Amino acid sequence: MFFQPVIGTGGYSGWLILQRTEARQREIFEQSPTLQRDIDYFRENISNAATAKDLVSDRRLLSVALGAFGLDEEINKQAFVQKILEDGTESSDAFANRLNEPRYLALAEAFGYGDAGGGEAVLQAEFQEDIIARYRVRAFDRAVGEVDNDARLALNFRREISEIVSTDSTDETIWFRIMGQQPIKEVLETALNLPQEISQLDIDRQRELFEDKAARLFGDSDPAILSDPEVLDEVLRRFFLVRQTQNGPTSATPGFSALTLLQSASIGAGATQNLFQSQF
Repeated sequence: MFFQPVIGTGGYSGWLILQRTEARQREIFEQSPTLQRDIDYFRENISNAATAKDLVSDRRLLSVALGAFGLDEEINKQAFVQKILEDGTESSDAFANRLNEPRYLALAEAFGYGDAGGGEAVLQAEFQEDIIARYRVRAFDRAVGEVDNDARLALNFRREISEIVSTDSTDETIWFRIMGQQPIKEVLETALNLPQEISQLDIDRQRELFEDKAARLFGDSDPAILSDPEVLDEVLRRFFLVRQTQNGPTSATPGFSALTLLQSASIGAGATQNLFQSQF
């Protein structure tokens, strides 16, 4: 059975449709024979992956393992992934601890090949089912992304942000974690209407810009505010609407007819853009 997520015309209206129908769409998606074959293969064969090399040598197993942590795009970087897994997480200079990407750290920690357990986790049914559950969730995200990548980013942000901001770390450290996880950063950077060029700035200056803009828009620079349901909804609303201004209005865009009339009357592009942005 081929599954194609229903997201209407995309954008913010499509996001609202996806939210309303998400439970049912996930239920249908999880009946997909392709998904089930991947899960069955992982369940039947992961116990044979005694080492990190065993895992990366089996593309089907590796696909599920990486997909479970939203790292499916790394499937062709076997040597890189093997190094992350073999170093583990217990040493401060372990490869995963030196990378500014929490997903790699979570992957290495879960499989534990380079840690005290030495990869024994792959033999445990509880571990196997946890990876499968993660994979199901993110496989749905990936299917959504094939229709609308912005919706995939929004799903990921909604799921991950609370975990990122709920640690005991300092506000500064949490902002750095947000900035270090590219899919999360992309959503927030867009929602705050920050230019992509800020990545060229000093890392501390980037953090200050995120803090200042969050304080102005949401009333607080504490990153924990991003897990507040109302603030989270506002972040995602702004994300989609800013994206619409970046990509240009379509017939599904609120105020499209008025914008068309203005454009045909030779109103400047800047004025048109400002009118559209005033809607949020």
